[in-house]
Amino acid sequence: MKYVNATAILPESLIVEIQKYVQGDTIYIPKPEKDYQKWGTRSGGRRLIDERNNSIKSKFRNGVSITELADEYFLAVETIKKIVYSK
Repeated sequence: MKYVNATAILPESLIVEIQKYVQGDTIYIPKPEKDYQKWGTRSGGRRLIDERNNSIKSKFRNGVSITELADEYFLAVETIKKIVYSK
């Protein structure tokens, strides 16, 4: 999150209105909900994890044991269980 001085981007009338509620403090103005992105959407991390999880589920369906999957993917047995038993 970067800091931006309000006087550089907001009209003076709006600054005067905001000063009725807060002065000299840093405030956070969130994005509208419609602009939110899920974790990993921009970086591609979410896609990589989804692909990994799909691969784990496929191998499990083809007979690879949970312990073997945990060793192969360097994940805890409980994590593998969560992945293979999720919908």
